Amino acid sequence: MIRTADLDALPVREVLPALVSALDARGAAVLCAPPGTGKTTLVPLVLAGLVGAGAAGLGPRRRIVVAEPRRIAARAAARRMAWLLGEQVGASVGFTVRGERMVGPSTVVEVVTTGVLLQRLQRDQELSGVDLVILDECHERHLDADTVAAFLLDVRETLRPELRILAASATTDAAGWARLLGGAPVVEAAGVSYPVETVWAPPVRPLRPPHGMRVDPAQLTHVASVVRRALAERSGDVLCFLPGVGEIARVAGQLGGTDAEVLQIHGRAPASVQDAALSPAPHRRVILSTAVAESSLTVPGVRIVVDSGLAREPRVDHARGLGALATVRASRAAGRQRAGRAGREAPGTVYRCWAEAEDGRLPAYPAPEIRIADLAQFALQAACWGDPDAAGLALLDPPPAGAMGAAREVLLAVGAVSPDGRPTPRGLRMARLGLHPRLARALLDGSAALGPRRAAELVALLSEEPPREYGDDLAAAWRRARAGGDPYASRWRAEARRLERAATGGGPAGHSPTPPLPETGAPPRTPSGAPPPDPLASNAGEAELPGGQFQPARRLRAGSGQSPVSGRGGVGEESLPDDAAAGLVAALAFPERVAKAKGQGAFLMASGTGAELGEGSGLRSAPWLAVAVADRPPHSASARVRLAALIDEDTARAAAGHLFRSGEEVHWEDGDLVARSVERLGAIELAARPLRDPDRALVRAALLEGMRTEGLGLLRWTADAQALRARLGFLHRTLGAPWPDVADAGALLERADDWLEPELSRARRRSDLARIDAGQALNRLLPWATGEASRLDELAPERIEVPSGSRIRVDYAAEHGQPVLAVKLQELFGLAETPRIAGVPVLVHLLSPAGRPAAVTADLASFWQGGYRAVRAELRGRYPKHPWPEDPATAAPTRHTNARLRR
Repeated sequence: MIRTADLDALPVREVLPALVSALDARGAAVLCAPPGTGKTTLVPLVLAGLVGAGAAGLGPRRRIVVAEPRRIAARAAARRMAWLLGEQVGASVGFTVRGERMVGPSTVVEVVTTGVLLQRLQRDQELSGVDLVILDECHERHLDADTVAAFLLDVRETLRPELRILAASATTDAAGWARLLGGAPVVEAAGVSYPVETVWAPPVRPLRPPHGMRVDPAQLTHVASVVRRALAERSGDVLCFLPGVGEIARVAGQLGGTDAEVLQIHGRAPASVQDAALSPAPHRRVILSTAVAESSLTVPGVRIVVDSGLAREPRVDHARGLGALATVRASRAAGRQRAGRAGREAPGTVYRCWAEAEDGRLPAYPAPEIRIADLAQFALQAACWGDPDAAGLALLDPPPAGAMGAAREVLLAVGAVSPDGRPTPRGLRMARLGLHPRLARALLDGSAALGPRRAAELVALLSEEPPREYGDDLAAAWRRARAGGDPYASRWRAEARRLERAATGGGPAGHSPTPPLPETGAPPRTPSGAPPPDPLASNAGEAELPGGQFQPARRLRAGSGQSPVSGRGGVGEESLPDDAAAGLVAALAFPERVAKAKGQGAFLMASGTGAELGEGSGLRSAPWLAVAVADRPPHSASARVRLAALIDEDTARAAAGHLFRSGEEVHWEDGDLVARSVERLGAIELAARPLRDPDRALVRAALLEGMRTEGLGLLRWTADAQALRARLGFLHRTLGAPWPDVADAGALLERADDWLEPELSRARRRSDLARIDAGQALNRLLPWATGEASRLDELAPERIEVPSGSRIRVDYAAEHGQPVLAVKLQELFGLAETPRIAGVPVLVHLLSPAGRPAAVTADLASFWQGGYRAVRAELRGRYPKHPWPEDPATAAPTRHTNARLRR
């Protein structure tokens, strides 16, 4: 029996007529409705014609697909709708999530995850039989949801203009979605909200900020203490938001002895625990939850929210190939959503575990995943859709070019796309597995080497990281999962079974089958208008990588008599040891992370990143590892290994064959040229031997590299050469072209062909550079072609003749750039004007008879009139044998003493 009273109490009912009219008129709409208003439950039932929209009565019967971002939300929504109809799940309302499907022949509302809908669209672009798609919680901007929206808009524009699309959001930030849907109308529903009091509860002492997945234990202790405080100060159930499963478990462990049941809600929680949290209870409860309870779920009985202020977002280091979730400060929008859960049924309270002054500095909204996440899976989906660059997809945010470039490299490496970006038959099969392309490659190639069952079990371990207590050894974690009865082991077994069916051609569980071809035999249409790729006829173990780098174990044995792991012949699929099998699958999934030992638990991965094992790890003595899970702490040059497996060099070569390079390497190292013939696996050096006759072009480039590193001082610089460089530098600064820039070593090395040849091409080592006369080489840069070179001594003379007749060397290398003339004061008597070079007055350093500095001036006339008197008074007594006339401007210049002058 339909629960009419419960349906009538849902606030969204007030806007249903407007919503129906908007969809009838435009075929698309945006619904903004706070959590708990019925947007997830009542709206689909009304639009499907299962429940009437007020006085209008039942609408036409339509088949509706509701896309939710999380499995737990999809299950909960289907169960709630079925309950409102008085039915069991699988009747009028059903759901499909990865690994679980409950639908029947009479199902008209099917709730799916966005990942399932994405796979369904790739199989059946027209979504045959579906009248309306509801994208729920679209404000969360998950990558799958953005991709699904783009594909649906493409389908609506090119294949099915009658397909209706409704974007449902829990926030009022709907303008972007309205634009994306072609100016679709926005319908807003008011929620029943009660006042929520805010209590700021910052920690007493400063805490370490989160980095990577790590959260300061003191912060979790503080959150637990705030939960206890809330239980003491307020009545009702407590909903506490934490960033992840690990933090939930640690806080739960600190809440022992409280007078309340402690429940944990997250995507990995068993269905029974999820059902218990989402059902009313006669006793008091503390529900510890990830962000899933922000808007996707309504937890009854909650009057108090404790907000840790933390969230998890995906991050990826594209240059190093390391991707992971990162703990970040939750946005202000998330904070509002969390606080609102306390006022759903009655007035409530939110305890925020940070200071009020910090609130305004938080980000306004969470970052869309497309901007920050690894895009390999998105790029494969786009390629299979017929738009490898995603340039034609209607997306709220375009994918970053760097992330897409990195994604394409991954897809090429695993054989999912051809060089022109089109999906290979292998890539099409990968896209249907519901896995990251790396894991799909491991499943397909691992099945050929180990058998589908073992490969599926290992890939299931990699698809959801095992609990920390399983350790950092993948093979040991595999054995523990096989024997374990914990919730993780149960989920692992279900996923392993799904992947085994997919690897053997049974298709991914929980996904609808590929629709049959039209009766005419014509190929199905694609939104791009092009015929679809060839049917998936490739063998699961066929590696269509560039150059055929990886071969299944049986093929390696057939060709060489050896297994790719042990190096021994005759190893069967099921007899390959667990350690070797785990290493092979991990290496297939993450070939850039095969790592060679450097000693003391340190390794170098093929990507070039260092990796370190924790103290006490049983893998520290391994010569090679395949690193499955790693993160890099802030300000650390090395990654921290969290899960890895033992491999040998043969396995590394087989799995990461596309990274193998061999050739001559000539470079500058430790102060001299090093020339070797080297074999490398990415950044890992496998073998090397000295080169007796290296390529001359490589040698020349390495010598230039050495001069860039250590400077032009590697050449032979005589005093004359240094003086010539200074003179040319002065002329370039003063007159510009055609006088060359010789001050900048980088600029000089860019012009090496113009002045260091032919000597540079003849050089073979550092000592040969020391024999190159830099002064002779610099002469080649003089402007001989214009004739200006002949004026060098005129424009920048090496020496200037002073009134005494002496020829004094000019210093052009002074830091301030002005030529310096250092001369004894008596030799300039009678000189009224300061000498000039190329129109620039020289800076005269006047010296005492002993050659010591006495005064500096760029204006001799002024010096004779003023400064000279002070110098004369100071030095006359010290040097009485030298002339010190009262009027130096009219005195005769000399470089001799008074006695010498009287002779």
